[in-house]
Amino acid sequence: MAKILIDADGCPVVDLTIAAAKRFGLPVLLLCDTAHDMQREGAETVTVSKGADAVDFVLVNRVQKGDVVVTQDYGLAAMVLAKQGYPIDQNGRVYSDENIDQLLYGRHVAKKIRQAGGRMKGPKKRRQEDNEEFELKLVDLLEEITSKFER
Repeated sequence: MAKILIDADGCPVVDLTIAAAKRFGLPVLLLCDTAHDMQREGAETVTVSKGADAVDFVLVNRVQKGDVVVTQDYGLAAMVLAKQGYPIDQNGRVYSDENIDQLLYGRHVAKKIRQAGGRMKGPKKRRQEDNEEFELKLVDLLEEITSKFER
């Protein structure tokens, strides 16, 4: 049975994800570091020590084929794809083998620009429409996945 894992550090859609998981009868695992320890009804929480990518490595070791992972980290999304999971970001973008290379390359270019003293625009302020879009895309993804398990 699939489960949903959430890279919960700074994730704005934890509660929306838990609600959607409940509708589909899927377990939820929140992964966060000690600086963001969180407890939510309807989810199990795993707290890991602070450290660069500590949550990511624990999460990728727990993900299994068919699991959904909510993350905004392209590197983590690539590792989830390699394990045949379904990564989705907080805006509803489903990461895939078709888009992950371009996203990773864009991240690399942005890092080079910052290292050279350039500035990049930050993310836009989150709107209610962003939450609605995420919820729609997550439900679509969960319907697709659960229909595969029913066959």
